[in-house]
Amino acid sequence: MPITDAPPQRLDARPLYRQVEDILIGRIVGGEWPPGHLLPAEPELAAELGVSQGTVRKALAGLERRHLIDRRQGRGTTVARHTSETARFTFFRVRDLSGRAVISRILVMSCTPGEADDWESAALQLPAGDPVVRLRRIRLLDGSPRIFERCVLRGASFPGFSLPLGELSTELYVHFQRAHGVTIARAEEELAACGADAETAAALDRPPGTPMLMVQRTAYDVADRPVEVRLSMIDTASHRYAVRLD
Repeated sequence: MPITDAPPQRLDARPLYRQVEDILIGRIVGGEWPPGHLLPAEPELAAELGVSQGTVRKALAGLERRHLIDRRQGRGTTVARHTSETARFTFFRVRDLSGRAVISRILVMSCTPGEADDWESAALQLPAGDPVVRLRRIRLLDGSPRIFERCVLRGASFPGFSLPLGELSTELYVHFQRAHGVTIARAEEELAACGADAETAAALDRPPGTPMLMVQRTAYDVADRPVEVRLSMIDTASHRYAVRLD
C-alpha cells in the first residue's frame, strides 16, 4: 500500500532525498520489504512518493552505501540478504601477515540468557536488568584458535535466541537475519592493546598476559538500534587487523 500519493512533507531541513531514504528504510524495518525483496523500479517509486526519479535514485544510493540493498544491472534492486561470504567481507577484518584472507571457523562455547549489568546496559542503551543473551565463541583461523569473542545481544531483538554448542555453520549475522529478521546495517569499533586475561588465555591456549588486540564492536540494526556488543581478543602473532579507508 503506498504510504502517500503526495510529496513527503518537509518536517525538517533535511534534503528531500534523505526523507525518502527514511521512508524506504521504514519499509525494511517494518517487514514490508524483507531480505531478498525486489524493490519497485525507480519511476514507480518516484510516482508513488510524488518526487523526482533523481531524488529516488539518490535515496537508493544512500541505502546501497549502508549495505541495505543490492543493485544488479539487469536484475533490479533487492533488499540485502546476508550470506557468510558477504558478512565476512563486510565485517571481518583479520588477515595473515601477507595480507591474505584467512579461512575462518567458529566454535560456540556457551549461549546463556541473563540480565544486563551496568556495562552491558550502557553499551546496548538498555535499562539495567533488561534481558540479554551472552555468547562465548572461539574463531579458528586456518585451523588454529586465534580469536576469543564475548558477545552480548539485546534480548528483546532476539526472543528465544539459542545456538547449539560446537561449530557454527554460518556467520552470526547471517543467523540474526535468517532466524530473527535482524539485519546488521553498520558497526562501530574501538581498538586497544592488552594482555590475555585468564579466560582468553585458556580459550586460545596461550599464556596469561600474551599480547592481544582487543576490538570492542557495537553492531546496529536497520533501525539504528544497538543490538550486539562484542569484545574480540585477537592473537596477532601471525595475523593483523586490516582496515580499508576510502
